Amino acid sequence: MKVLIVDDEINVLEVVRFLGEWDKYGITEILEAGEGEEAKGMIKAEKPEIIFTDIKMPGMSGMELIEWLNYISYQGKVIFITGYNDYDFMRKAIKYNSFDYLLKPIEGEAFNKTLKEAVESWKKDEQKTYPSEDIMDDGYLKLKIDQMVTDACMGEPFNPNDLQPFLPEADHYEVSLLSFYHMHHADPYIKSLAEKLSKQKLGNAFTLQNDRNLCLVLTVEEEWLNVEEWICEHFDIPLRLVTSKHPQPLNHLFDSYLELQEAMDHHQYRSLHRLADFDTARRMKDIVSYVDTYYMEDLSLEKLSNLFFFSREHISRKFKLETGLPLSKYVTKLRIDQAKAWLRETDETIYSISLMLGYQDEKYFSKLFKKVTGYTPFEFRKRGENRSGGCSAYG
Repeated sequence: MKVLIVDDEINVLEVVRFLGEWDKYGITEILEAGEGEEAKGMIKAEKPEIIFTDIKMPGMSGMELIEWLNYISYQGKVIFITGYNDYDFMRKAIKYNSFDYLLKPIEGEAFNKTLKEAVESWKKDEQKTYPSEDIMDDGYLKLKIDQMVTDACMGEPFNPNDLQPFLPEADHYEVSLLSFYHMHHADPYIKSLAEKLSKQKLGNAFTLQNDRNLCLVLTVEEEWLNVEEWICEHFDIPLRLVTSKHPQPLNHLFDSYLELQEAMDHHQYRSLHRLADFDTARRMKDIVSYVDTYYMEDLSLEKLSNLFFFSREHISRKFKLETGLPLSKYVTKLRIDQAKAWLRETDETIYSISLMLGYQDEKYFSKLFKKVTGYTPFEFRKRGENRSGGCSAYG
């Protein structure tokens, strides 16, 4: 376990080093920094578990240092060494999650008591975050790694060294983004790909936790074509993929992800699938089922195309064959049927009903309702029409 002491006064550094019962509490290395910027470099490189820092220093102050530590989600323990003892200081220290503070002049008993408590607290947190090997199963470890990669792709502070143990050693990696058909369970396929890549030291595959149907793949240079060939041979479900134009170092992962996601959003992807193994008719039934479930949301051919791996034109043509109605009229029919049920069975206002159905304009909703049923929503409710409803413009 490492301790970092940050203070611009050499005599304070010497006193702290002398007072600490380091061996007793498992401290194996003591690091020193004379000001905040130097401390930042040491923290990035050495990752000390416990930091003792002065408040008032030239350049970056101790308070500015702990603000930075809070920004990067530092998981260790920070203890302030200060000559200040006022409410404003305490409030700021609490805000940025400092562990404790010690007043100058430093007393040995108080210092070692704080050191002991900090070590014990860090160990408890570590056990919660990283269970011991006998209780850490593969599922937990994979989830931890996947979350790490997801955070990096979302622009969260990221240390490439934390990911390096799960990849073959390389300076640059090819980055690929795979999008799976959302009605399939992608995890088994991503797991098998990850095992293949790890076993042959080609790279690794990670499930993005913000979208379980997206997989980020990192491979060593000039190996992606071999990986893609393996995917074609072993995956029996369709997927879309985009690959980075140039290999990148791990610290560029956020930029690479943004580039790939933008390409995916603009349909600049390639499709991999074995049509003989995939039931197209079943996929159309899935689309109809999806519309039946989410008809109150904003639905479009573009959205369905992204979800179900069909072109907009194909969905438009096949949807009408499957249901007898174009998508827009089918959605309108579902919404109007639901509106009639709410008008009969609830006291919801017409405005509320229009909003729940996805219509922001009550006048437009009322006009559409009358076009379909022959009545305004108010007239329909007033007449107390039964479940069969009025005549429908859609037959």
